[in-house]
Amino acid sequence: MAETEETRAEAQFEFITFSAGGQSFCLEITQIREIRRWTPVTALPHTPEDVLGVMNLRGAVIPIFDLSARFGLGKTESNERNVVIVAAVGSTTIGLLVESVSEILSVAKSAIQETPNIKSDVTRNSILGMISVGETMVRVVNLDAVLDTGMGIAV
Repeated sequence: MAETEETRAEAQFEFITFSAGGQSFCLEITQIREIRRWTPVTALPHTPEDVLGVMNLRGAVIPIFDLSARFGLGKTESNERNVVIVAAVGSTTIGLLVESVSEILSVAKSAIQETPNIKSDVTRNSILGMISVGETMVRVVNLDAVLDTGMGIAV
């Protein structure tokens, strides 16, 4: 059976949902390499507040970011219940400290709403869209924009 344009437009996308700064966010599942329990990291001098340090991941040193602090939602109080989402940004692997990981969300492309047109280019570029899940709005994170040098860090 031939695939129609309508069928392609309704392709399902899978996201991992998580909490950062008490808010709901998600990343496309293809960007995530693994999810790890929080362990202390090695701090580096003169880094921005949202860069917690580095972690040794099977011989590779990766930077660990506090996603809540990165989004201006306050620092995450690190504890044993927090997790690090190890994600790929191009050819770079990074870690994101979040409060918790919730679920896998499977949605049609048409269910992803555009980010509202607000006067913040950083916000518009950091959030690819919004997904309504019950009473909650889940934000789709654009990792490329979040870690872009325009926000003060180069990876």
